[in-house]
Amino acid sequence: MLEPLLLTAARVSTYHDDWLLTGASGFFFARGDRLFLVTSRHVMLDEPSGHYPNRIVIELHTDPTDLTRSTGLSMLLYRDGRSVWRQGSDSGGPIDVAVIELERAALPPTVVLRSFTPANLPRSLQEVEVGSALLIVGFPLGFHDALHHLPVVRQAVIASAFGVRFQGLGYFLTDARTHRGTSGAPVVMRSPAADPHLPWLLLGVHSARMDMGTRDVAQDESLGLNSAWYADILLTLTN
Repeated sequence: MLEPLLLTAARVSTYHDDWLLTGASGFFFARGDRLFLVTSRHVMLDEPSGHYPNRIVIELHTDPTDLTRSTGLSMLLYRDGRSVWRQGSDSGGPIDVAVIELERAALPPTVVLRSFTPANLPRSLQEVEVGSALLIVGFPLGFHDALHHLPVVRQAVIASAFGVRFQGLGYFLTDARTHRGTSGAPVVMRSPAADPHLPWLLLGVHSARMDMGTRDVAQDESLGLNSAWYADILLTLTN
């Protein structure tokens, strides 16, 4: 039996028309009958780097018994000049999370995926402690099982007080080795009480590596810390 967690993640490719731009990670989140793809906002649009895709493609499994079979689902990011994804902000400013609703009718009839739901979100901050073991499920540098179209996982731990907005912003820190392409990956903690069919708490959405601008690159290693935006923003973005 395949671990269902691996079917929650999707490889995301960004395009401008037919020109491939970047690769990233994403995952599925269901709210009732509605299904959403979640990723980082900067995957959809990143003004500082001049990243302006107008469509994305996600890879989907199409056969429950043969994981080598897959297809790409292309989605335009703009309709009538307006973005079709949702992004959020709070008192600390913009949040680096975006969701785009998937039309179930556009999915292959035999699509194979698993999705997080509100039942996978933490009910209490006491469920999560600093130093708790986590997994980040994604596609670092695009690396994955290219035959079976499955992501890889990286081990991580919570590196800041969970529930406290680090530096006043809506994220917490993780300690993990990450790379480009992991943006938008789910940050999860094992919890059999969350959902017997998907026993993981969805804590955050991986955004980016953190570093010190004053770091001496010759003497000091990278901090190895990352920002993960709190996943409860999904309740707002999918409402």
